[in-house]
Amino acid sequence: MNGFERYTKKTRREVFLEEMEQVVPWRELCALIEPHYPKPGNGRPPVGVERMLRMYFLQQWFNLSDPAVEEALYDSPVMRQFVGIDLGQEPAPDETTVCKFRHLLEEHKLGEKILGAVNLHLQARGVRITTGTIVDATILHAPSSTKNREQQRDPEMHQTKKGNQWYFGMKAHVGVDSKTKIIHTAVATAANVADSTVLPDLLHGEETRVWGDQAYKGQSPVIKECAPLAQDHTHRRYRYKNGIDQQERAKNRTKSSVRSKVEHVFQVMKLKFGFVKVRYRGLKKNAHQLFVICGLVNLFLSRKKLLLATSA
Repeated sequence: MNGFERYTKKTRREVFLEEMEQVVPWRELCALIEPHYPKPGNGRPPVGVERMLRMYFLQQWFNLSDPAVEEALYDSPVMRQFVGIDLGQEPAPDETTVCKFRHLLEEHKLGEKILGAVNLHLQARGVRITTGTIVDATILHAPSSTKNREQQRDPEMHQTKKGNQWYFGMKAHVGVDSKTKIIHTAVATAANVADSTVLPDLLHGEETRVWGDQAYKGQSPVIKECAPLAQDHTHRRYRYKNGIDQQERAKNRTKSSVRSKVEHVFQVMKLKFGFVKVRYRGLKKNAHQLFVICGLVNLFLSRKKLLLATSA
């Protein structure tokens, strides 16, 4: 009991962090980072790897900048408990330390390795990648303002038109397992890159079926080349000048029952974790963040199975 407080209630944040505490493979992920992490020397001893990783994941889950995650630790006892900080003994790591840790991960390209390690962890616990892949892409906005040091927009981001609306930013392309909704592959490009050009990079090669929307129509030869056993279940065109092909439209609706699962992945990424806008300049840094978030989305979507496995 804290002080004189008589009434408490577990918040959604507290429940979420308790679940993540149990499902994240901390030991495996820390082992990935450990070889690149500074070793204690003559100066101030570095903050522990796991503590920094926990802070870094808090940033992704709650969409926090470096200064904001430092403030959140002072503000939220639940977050302090998750990271393992006792303010009676020590201060929270400052924003510069958080920034340096992120740069270390980016420098050694550990984002993709984190996604791979998470998927191996899931596979070991029965959440396997099967032979069906859904491919899709979503636009992540970038600041279009030129009020910065360079007096220009990010040169690696581009604009694209979707419907009647123009967007500026990058695209997150994903290959998602049709049964488990696990993201097995992710690619980041500028927003003006056509979805179909990235298709070969989104397939793992063992597919027997590939689903996608009309952006991937006419890609059967590419699918056949990358995954020889795969059937093309991407949407076909059904609107023509002289009317609508009702048979093709009905087939597309049937395909949508599987293809729509990818929207759940984007829902977690954008609505749950708030990854709607890119935070950094350049594709490389934002691609790194995309890989990490994909790994965390996989853990979130599989959490019930993982929690059942740990309690059994």
